Amino acid sequence: MEISIDSTVVGSAGVDDVGLDPGIASDIAKFDEMLRGYLSGEIEEDVFRVFRLTNGVYGQRQGGHSQMVRVKVPYGRLTPEQLDTLALVAEEYSRGFGHITTRQNVQFHFVHLERVPDMLRALGAVGLTTREACGDTVRNVQGCHLAGACPYEVLDISYWAEATFRHFVRNPLSQRLPRKFKINFSGCSTDCGQAMFNDVGVIATTRTRDDGSVEPGFRVFVAGGLGTTPHPALALEEFTAREDLLPTIESILRVFEQNGYRDNKLRARMKWLVDELGFEELQRKIFQIRQFLSASSSWPGGIPFEVEKYGDDPAGRSSTVEATPVGQGVAVAIRGSGPYSRWEQANVVRGAAKGTVSAYAHANLGDITSDQFRALAAIQRELGAEVRVTNRQNLVFRDLTEDQLPVLHNRLAAIGMAEPGAELARDVVACPGTDTCNLAYTQSRGLAKAIGEALEAAGLADTPGVRTNISGCTNSCGQHHTADIGFFGTERRAHGRSAPGYQMLLGGYVGQEKIHFGEKALRLPAKTAPEAAVRVISRFSNERGAGEGFRAWLERVGGAQAVAAELEDLNRFPEPDEDASFYVDFDEASPYEKFIGDSECAT
Repeated sequence: MEISIDSTVVGSAGVDDVGLDPGIASDIAKFDEMLRGYLSGEIEEDVFRVFRLTNGVYGQRQGGHSQMVRVKVPYGRLTPEQLDTLALVAEEYSRGFGHITTRQNVQFHFVHLERVPDMLRALGAVGLTTREACGDTVRNVQGCHLAGACPYEVLDISYWAEATFRHFVRNPLSQRLPRKFKINFSGCSTDCGQAMFNDVGVIATTRTRDDGSVEPGFRVFVAGGLGTTPHPALALEEFTAREDLLPTIESILRVFEQNGYRDNKLRARMKWLVDELGFEELQRKIFQIRQFLSASSSWPGGIPFEVEKYGDDPAGRSSTVEATPVGQGVAVAIRGSGPYSRWEQANVVRGAAKGTVSAYAHANLGDITSDQFRALAAIQRELGAEVRVTNRQNLVFRDLTEDQLPVLHNRLAAIGMAEPGAELARDVVACPGTDTCNLAYTQSRGLAKAIGEALEAAGLADTPGVRTNISGCTNSCGQHHTADIGFFGTERRAHGRSAPGYQMLLGGYVGQEKIHFGEKALRLPAKTAPEAAVRVISRFSNERGAGEGFRAWLERVGGAQAVAAELEDLNRFPEPDEDASFYVDFDEASPYEKFIGDSECAT
């Protein structure tokens, strides 16, 4: 499926004199103006902070004018021109590489504040924006990365996500919300898009009409969230018709804007309204607003233009090719020993009715260098493929032929992105951690690298059906609650010294319109966390039954605490003079020292 729609224009008929979409051009002009006022002292720090966050510019723990700039990639879609521009941005404005996030954004770090406007112009020239990528706004609209190419989908949600992005970006309703607001789409109950822990999670489904015909539509879930106190999303109603979807989402947003806590940012997310109002009252308010929303000038009812023009028919399932299993816990069988056969068996998805295939490119730790960005753009042009980034910090090439797979593998191998990583143990997800984040306690990226290396050394990196996610603090940017094995960073105290540590969780799962949050197992020194992961994955690999998933295995062997009991020997800190490495975090040279900066997440 080729998507040719302009990816950023919102309520606009054309481009201005310098070739930028008027909305983007206006954002940049305002940024120039506000930046000048801030640098001259005319605009206060707190005012400018809120402004730059709304424009996707986030302070780093290094302080000064080093910034993280977050680029929105709605439902993960990227064109070759955009990939080329991300390469330019990485080398010209950042540190030579970009980072894919778990919400299908691309982040660039160590961008000098004074250079941000020029960076925004470069991005805007190819239709990319940072508008509302941070701050108390509607964030990047996520979507399943296989939408339009998945043999299991009920609807192709691509253009629904596109329409939702367009409706809310720069929308007056979404500029100063009580807190951030996240929307996610999945095309079927497998929920590869992970709708079940978002403020609004949309999953395509069907209902049977009175005449026996089947109507495709959606099931909308609300008030989910992770963070320090995770909440599962709850079904708003059994079925939402296609023409009612955008009005439903806007009604949810309006209820949040009107009722969310503005005096306590720690309890300001949509999920807290369930505790405050009760779910039945929350439903009543949403339905009441939806009933009369047609009187609003912003009413988005009916089938959106984008869907009317490009359609939402599902890819369908092949009658001759078996559909590749997708979703958390799938059983990937690695039978071959050669690089291509291992990659092909782990990273390729087949079974769409149109006969095309999709294949993953593995981005280690979610990082992509400028050279890799350019190479990916060249590959995309050569193969005529579509590319989307995934919520597990990889990329997927879609609309391929079988004959193109060896070519793709060769091209990816040449740039170090052909690891058989999809749904295998080596594909560890991590947030940036203390590398750049003000709130992090630990070097989550360093731990992810160490776990990957330990799994490779133990011969367990190809273990299928187990996901490991790491966050540098409790806020769950690495989505540690949702993984089979999750870690979040914390400060430990031992022998009168501070030391990096982690809380290990086990049994997180998202899929089939349900979510289980990982259960606390035990606390560990950062130093021994890789060994703990190796032991758990080794035991799972040896004990699992045929087709048994991680969570089912965990319940069968007694749960998180039973598994943790066999790891207690790892929860020990030696004296500093016995082994000083326990008191130094991964990828650091000096002794660990807790540093927590001002929280811009809660600004």
